[in-house]
Amino acid sequence: MSEKIWLDSYPAGMPAEIAATPFSSLADLVEDTIRQFGPMPAFHNLGHAISFAELGRLSRDFAAYLQGLSGITRGDRIAIMLPNLLQYPVVLFGILRAGLTVVNINPLYTARELVTQLKDSGAKAIVILENFANTPQKVLPDTSVTHVISTQIGDLLPAPKRQLINFVVKRAKKMVPAWRIDGALPLRKALKRGARTELRPVHIAHDDIAFLQYTGGTTSIAKGAILTHHNMLANLEQTNLWISQSFKQGSEIVIAPLPMYHIFCLTSTLAFMKWGSLTVLITNPRDMPAFIKELKRWKFSVMTGVNTLFNSLMNTPGFDKLDFSALKVVVGGGASVQKPVAERWQKHTGSFLTEAYGLTETSPGVCCTPLGTPWNGTIGLPVSSTEVSIRDDAFNPLPLWTGEGDIEKCTGEICVRGPQVMRGYWNNDEETQRAFQDGWLKTGDIGHMDDKGYVTITDRKKDMILVSGFNVYPNEIESVLMMHPGVAECAVIGVPDERSGEAVKLIIVRKDPALVKEDIISYCRAQFTGYKRPQYIDFREALPKTPIGKILRRALRDEDKKQ
Repeated sequence: MSEKIWLDSYPAGMPAEIAATPFSSLADLVEDTIRQFGPMPAFHNLGHAISFAELGRLSRDFAAYLQGLSGITRGDRIAIMLPNLLQYPVVLFGILRAGLTVVNINPLYTARELVTQLKDSGAKAIVILENFANTPQKVLPDTSVTHVISTQIGDLLPAPKRQLINFVVKRAKKMVPAWRIDGALPLRKALKRGARTELRPVHIAHDDIAFLQYTGGTTSIAKGAILTHHNMLANLEQTNLWISQSFKQGSEIVIAPLPMYHIFCLTSTLAFMKWGSLTVLITNPRDMPAFIKELKRWKFSVMTGVNTLFNSLMNTPGFDKLDFSALKVVVGGGASVQKPVAERWQKHTGSFLTEAYGLTETSPGVCCTPLGTPWNGTIGLPVSSTEVSIRDDAFNPLPLWTGEGDIEKCTGEICVRGPQVMRGYWNNDEETQRAFQDGWLKTGDIGHMDDKGYVTITDRKKDMILVSGFNVYPNEIESVLMMHPGVAECAVIGVPDERSGEAVKLIIVRKDPALVKEDIISYCRAQFTGYKRPQYIDFREALPKTPIGKILRRALRDEDKKQ
């Protein structure tokens, strides 16, 4: 058996290592894709598509505009604060083609969160949607931002649809709070200026920074993961090897409901572009009826999402009427895919949910289940050119789980090595040193590897609950509770307890309005040993989530502390 034991479980023809990329940078990749698929549709949103050629022209114009701004030099950081609109890929590729660095920002950030990220990154310019402009208005004087480009939702739609949508959003629905930022330039004007300006060629090397991608990591303090062009190109190749085996150039339709400012959607979208695919950008996936209506328009072949999104989709009227006949690949990431969700998805769509695991710090892909694999509770195998090792608190490697003996002796922190692993954290040597040991990235995730090379995540290191000296992993409790027919969603956190140190608290969103605590207590008594059973059970209408739908246990813990 080889040291990289997972290689023996690879699908037939899957290489152990990725090939050297022919591209010098992401900008080089984008320009090659644009040349290859020029007239074909690239992105669709709000009923309109732009071709690869249009994407090339508009991103070129934006790149030229940026190069002409005072105080902007090669490698400077440019922030994007946009939801999934056609403007996003135009701005994204424009920044990269100009030889600059992208700083992705959640448009729903509060002023406190925004100013922290802008100050830390040292961003010189920011692109904002008018709907959220009142937040940067409050903080920009305290940052390095000297240039602001604003846009309205319909700005890249053809007339008169553009004017109509912008009027409805701003005047009829009043979705744009009053704002004023002196010197802010509308994106359409920026593009016109760029069209009259020469784009200067820029040499971009593999080691140049492509993204400062912010993450809370293993603490609640946002840190900027330094992702180079080499990191991203490597993970694009890894992604393509694992999930694009049946793709055909120019024929794939990709549904992208997750925000492009999130690393999962960002990388997968870039990977699918290589095939000349059409990506349908979903601006507001939380509006499930509208999402279902959009899906009805497409005979889509690829989709990415998270467990809560798939679960909500299947609980929305009209899901069973969708056309899944062309569906090839559905990738679940961002959080564990739960068995009831995976099995129900497969039953309704005829397509397996492919579970992928990664982190912002790894661009993001680390592990993936082989295509066509039924749910097995694992996150799959390390992808090509990637090493995974399970380590204890003293950083000693732990044995493989053979299915016998004490599984706790095989359970430790998941550590990763590979070309997709970040350089470090921006301006934070202390956190960088804490994250790495002997060349391995310590993920903060707890799990084990079996003797076939499959990795199972038990939980986040920080989410583990210690009850009277026994480890309790919220993922286990949540997965079992999701099998209860009366439960729509649930989350488990640890709360202080005088007798046991910590106790398990369960928060449930009901599917069955008649569900009561006694039902859950009885169910848990049959499913769990004593120390794992929830001591506290709450019901609520909804759970706090990240923009991609990952349940925020930290927010639940903070709420509990205030009670």
